[in-house]
Amino acid sequence: MTYDEIVSLLGKENEDLFTHESKTISKDMLHKTSGNVVDDQFINSNRNPQVLKSIASLYNHGRLGGTGYLSILPIDQGIEHTGGASFAPNPIYFDPEHIIKLAIEGGCNGVATTYGNLAMMSRKYAHKIPFVVKINHNELLTYPSKFDQIMFGSIREAWNLGATAVGATIYFGSEESSRQIVEVAQAFEEAHSLGMATILWCYTRNSSFKKDGIDYHVAADLTGQANHLGVTIQADVIKQKLPENNEGFTTINFSKSHPKMYSDLASDNPIDLCRYQVANCYMGRIGLINSGGASGGDSDKADAVKTAVINKRAGGSGLILGRKAFQRPVAEGVDILNAVQDVYLEDKITLA
Repeated sequence: MTYDEIVSLLGKENEDLFTHESKTISKDMLHKTSGNVVDDQFINSNRNPQVLKSIASLYNHGRLGGTGYLSILPIDQGIEHTGGASFAPNPIYFDPEHIIKLAIEGGCNGVATTYGNLAMMSRKYAHKIPFVVKINHNELLTYPSKFDQIMFGSIREAWNLGATAVGATIYFGSEESSRQIVEVAQAFEEAHSLGMATILWCYTRNSSFKKDGIDYHVAADLTGQANHLGVTIQADVIKQKLPENNEGFTTINFSKSHPKMYSDLASDNPIDLCRYQVANCYMGRIGLINSGGASGGDSDKADAVKTAVINKRAGGSGLILGRKAFQRPVAEGVDILNAVQDVYLEDKITLA
């Protein structure tokens, strides 16, 4: 897609996304992504040469290879949302080979999916596209449902599959979060020791995060702090939902906050809200990739492109998009993945 096509797709109601100038956290304070992420962001870190090689492999693959941006296809929904609910719209994805084929045809930097999926296809594809092994899941068969993530395999097993990186989820704010933090921190340490990169799904989960009909699971202050905890346990990439509101701490009346978080460091503009998330990733030293979200039908392409524009202009490092791509015919899924990638390839879309 050209710049004009991207602007036309989003329509007049989103014109301000292309013209907004951030007056909150200055773009000059950010560590801007580049085509040499390893030398620019990680060369002074404790990551060993094998980890640096894995990070470079992830950033240098696919249509966005060498740009400093990531487009990752995540399909662990067979566990996270049940196989039937996830794959009923397009049953070919019960077969894990089609998952990997979609990532390759879609020009993605990598494919993130389960131990089982990658184990079935490892020898055929591990050398063709970077594998991100999702090591924990909410198994979703316990009744009543609970906010927990449990380990589904070992880090050594992920390494044996030829994984470039491991991915994990922590439900920050849940009753089980303390255990999850310890488990994932230990897993990431082992993954780094074996030379693999690490990606953390930094989600918040607590029934009390909804108040007066407003859901603060996607508040900038809550998700920003989740990101900050994620980079603390040495995630090399942070995955987070795009923020939709703010002032969760003050509304729910918990944790700690400062008035300037809401007056100086963020505004109601979605780019500024996302920039607060980027700031909590060590001012962009660790890349923030926002999730594509659930499939909404005909608006999926426009919604995905809008998320990419917000993420890029905020200082983020890409998009991790699954359901909008795989819950439709393959050609349409590839088209959406490519449209998102075109946002990051477009020089006219710059930091706000």
